[in-house]
Amino acid sequence: MPRARTTFHEMTVGQVAERSGVAVSALHFYERSGLIRSTRTSSNQRRFSRDTLRRVAFIRASQYVGIPLATIRAALDRLPSERTPTRDDWAELSATWRTDLDARITQLQALRDDLTDCIGCGCLSLKSCHLTNPRDVLGGQGPGAHRLPPVR
Repeated sequence: MPRARTTFHEMTVGQVAERSGVAVSALHFYERSGLIRSTRTSSNQRRFSRDTLRRVAFIRASQYVGIPLATIRAALDRLPSERTPTRDDWAELSATWRTDLDARITQLQALRDDLTDCIGCGCLSLKSCHLTNPRDVLGGQGPGAHRLPPVR
């Protein structure tokens, strides 16, 4: 089946899906969430600018490392709309997350190191962890793993 012809700088949703490896339904979700934008043709078909491919790649990479979609959207809103973002634009955005990612890495390393003996104290120690929760003192704070960061 022949593809619809578009201008040099515009792509159909199917073309973006094919080039990015992201499902059409995900692209529609990203658009509804304000992460990417399209224009409409006179017959109401979506058209995406070529920089959408970079934005989708950035969204996927950001999601992969656990950045919430709201944070990704706020970052993408800071990008210039009149031109394709440059390497410096992307570097500036990703640098703002470095501290958060470093903190997560530290938390994950601590969890990995303690995983064989403790699962955050307070839930699975069964009053037997004499090193990090003697006499199950954390159990008095209520249920759950008290040494892990709160769920966001």
